[in-house]
Amino acid sequence: MRVLIISDIHANLAAFEAVLADAAGHWDIIWFLGDLVGYGPDPNECVTELQKHSHIGLSGNHDQAVLGNLDVKLFNREANYALNWTRETLNEESRIYLESVPSKTVTEPFTLAHASPRYPVWEYIIDPTTAAENFDWFQTPYCFVGHTHVPVIFEERHNTHREIFMRAPYYMEAGVPFILGEDRLIINPGSVGQPRDSDPRAAYALLDTEELICTFKRVDYPISVTQRRMEKFGMPRRLIERLAHGV
Repeated sequence: MRVLIISDIHANLAAFEAVLADAAGHWDIIWFLGDLVGYGPDPNECVTELQKHSHIGLSGNHDQAVLGNLDVKLFNREANYALNWTRETLNEESRIYLESVPSKTVTEPFTLAHASPRYPVWEYIIDPTTAAENFDWFQTPYCFVGHTHVPVIFEERHNTHREIFMRAPYYMEAGVPFILGEDRLIINPGSVGQPRDSDPRAAYALLDTEELICTFKRVDYPISVTQRRMEKFGMPRRLIERLAHGV
């Protein structure tokens, strides 16, 4: 099976559409890792677009906050504004969809979680120490997560002792496929709608579940289109400007 793995769309329809166009013909199903809404100007449109496709969907911390399951005070001022705006904008069909998806699931030999297998809604796996703790919280060989908005691979190796390696972003930059071998992995494809690795292009991954080959991808999208729509709805200036810088 060929899988399009995406995460953290954050109501950025222009970025989502660019990914779908760039990956067209190379996937059979979408695995979406959560945070469909929040920050961006097109929550209902992104929910509708995702539902057009065969997919497995997860719920992220922004999705949970919009549903009232997380206190918006846990978020910074700009995110808080966007969450309250999204609550007012979300239609009933979108709300029903967001309420229907979990934050973690298993499709052998993969675990899928929004933030981490240990705390599926909200934990940042950004370093080998946190990754090491999370390897104990899933039983499958491989785990895909989102939430940090940064593409990365953590690899667990057992030689004379256990070691956790943070794989360099070579694969992400060059688009070179890599084989998921015997070592257990935590893999983050990055963010579609709000990358934070100083590269503003939308990030995603393609996975062949039979060959166990994964490829990281980046694609340009019309950032100004999203920015103009955010301006139209009075979104905070910082949220608008950061899209152009990937931060």
